[in-house]
Amino acid sequence: MDRSTLYPVVALLVALCSLSPTSPAETAHCKLQPVDIKVTYSTSQVSKGCVAQVPSATTEVHILFMEFPRDVSQLELTVQMSKQNDTRPRQVLLVLGLDKIVHLQLQAPGVPLQLAYNPNYVAQKPQGVDTIDLSAFTKSQFLNWADKKGAIASVAELNDPQHILLRLDQALGSPSSCNPEPHMDMGQTLEWWPHTENSVSGCHLEGVAGHKEAHILRVLPGSEARSRTVTVKVNLSCRSRDPNAVLILQGPPYVSWVIDTNHTMQVSATGKYTFKIFAMNFVDGVVLPDTPEGLLGWARRLNASVVASFVELPLANVISLQASSCEGGLQTSPTPVQTTPPKEMCGEMLLMTLFQQNCSDDTMTLELKKDLISSLKCTIKSLTFLDPSCQAEDRGDQFVLHSTYSNCGMKVTENVVNNEVVVNFMSSSSPQRKKVQCIDMKSLSFQLGLYLTPQFLQATNAIELGQQGFVQVSMSPVIREFILRLDSCHLDLRPEGDVVELIQSQAAKGSCVSLLSPSPHGDMRFSFLLRGYMVPTPKTGTLSCTVALRLETSALAVHRTVSMRLNIVSPDMPGKTLVLPAVLGITFGAFLIGALLTAALWYIYSHTRPPSKQEPVVAVAAPASSESSSTNHSIGSTQSTPCSTSSMA
Repeated sequence: MDRSTLYPVVALLVALCSLSPTSPAETAHCKLQPVDIKVTYSTSQVSKGCVAQVPSATTEVHILFMEFPRDVSQLELTVQMSKQNDTRPRQVLLVLGLDKIVHLQLQAPGVPLQLAYNPNYVAQKPQGVDTIDLSAFTKSQFLNWADKKGAIASVAELNDPQHILLRLDQALGSPSSCNPEPHMDMGQTLEWWPHTENSVSGCHLEGVAGHKEAHILRVLPGSEARSRTVTVKVNLSCRSRDPNAVLILQGPPYVSWVIDTNHTMQVSATGKYTFKIFAMNFVDGVVLPDTPEGLLGWARRLNASVVASFVELPLANVISLQASSCEGGLQTSPTPVQTTPPKEMCGEMLLMTLFQQNCSDDTMTLELKKDLISSLKCTIKSLTFLDPSCQAEDRGDQFVLHSTYSNCGMKVTENVVNNEVVVNFMSSSSPQRKKVQCIDMKSLSFQLGLYLTPQFLQATNAIELGQQGFVQVSMSPVIREFILRLDSCHLDLRPEGDVVELIQSQAAKGSCVSLLSPSPHGDMRFSFLLRGYMVPTPKTGTLSCTVALRLETSALAVHRTVSMRLNIVSPDMPGKTLVLPAVLGITFGAFLIGALLTAALWYIYSHTRPPSKQEPVVAVAAPASSESSSTNHSIGSTQSTPCSTSSMA
């Protein structure tokens, strides 16, 4: 049917709908049961969330809490940012709170994104983005941790998402702070597609002849009663004939419908509706029952013999309904007896990403949990390294591959150990292979250095209370294929003091600690301000840092801890040894005071001597007592900043 004749047909259908009875629908004898029809939808409604406007933030934070019913799930995450009109850099931190393992597919083109999550729940590390390990944090700690990293722009809790679209444009009209509320509409900031398995039902309507099928979509009210448009895409096909169908759309009165269909069908809808080909020419709808029983009765009044699909959805943005069989796949005859069980597909590719790998000084270990194998409907015939004689061990709840770096086909080149995992599945004639790598740490060494100036020129092992220290962590030899991250650092002042946390999860702990830019060779650097007053005063301390080292081509990180012993110098300690900056400061101060006193005495002499008699010029040096008293005064007047007396306590 061409478009020139379609409009009169639609007008006739609208007229038929308007002539339909509006009295309460009679009870329909219809027992709903699952049907083979695919209904997907996207929505901005979340179980709990908030959106804030943070235009002046240099780092904006978005947090997604997600729950999944399955042990392993697929998740597509798309992050979009429009082109910025200003030149101010804008960093984005995305925090993922997960409760099950996900196979994450991330797309964030052109977004300066940093991702924070628990690596135990992500099957494969996303490539091209910096990541932060949050395995030490619980859900209740995420908000406090994220609030210290930047301004929180959005928080959302999602149940079983399949695809998430996060838009980073500023939400105009939103509050300046983000306080999560239940049943939140995230607006244009977030749109997501949940899994909707086994949510579509259908039934035969008793006593109605013919082959007319009804598709009922019921949209439940949202958290805000504001005007909105829902797009409904309907794709019907039937091999035996052209289906005679009616589409029933029931929702809140503030919802308007845009119908995009490949088939001429009768429409009965609440509110206003239009067809996509007619743009914004909306037609007034009818008053429909607001209960499932009433909607089934309404389908009967429209002479439908079968409800091919019935589904209830939250307030959605786009709904897509696709039926590839007559009457929605409902059986019109007794179900035939199945002589052979259906063949279940094994998720081989996904299973290959679920190995948990560990590397030690001389061994590589890979673990695969059996419950993940059963969740993906797989049966494994063999699991080996590249050398087929190295078989996996069955340890009850998991399979374990274990070998030293000198066996099982290991290849060691330039501090990197390479091998392959070979898995033979019952469902496939050819094996699946996965490359695995470890870092050989035997020839690598790590150094920890303390400096008292930001130029990092001369290392020391002594620091004064109230003084700023500059720390550098380096690795030798330098290997460009390795990525170094400063995972954590602390200063142990026991027994006189406490353990002072400096860096946790690659983030500065407190306002007295600052992460600095790496050195030209890639050495990691940070600074800290030691607390100025402690009772009792510690005399020594141990500075320790844990480094995370990984390859550019792998998400697996190896952790190493390096430590050094420090001497703590008190400002009023008798006979203390002055550190280099103090010595330089005293020397320069003495020189400056001496020069000023010489100039002052010369000025007095030149303005008070008799004009008729010339005196020989005498250079006067500053007395030693002046140097000593001035220097002592300068040192004694040094005070700790509020940061050093409170934040580091």
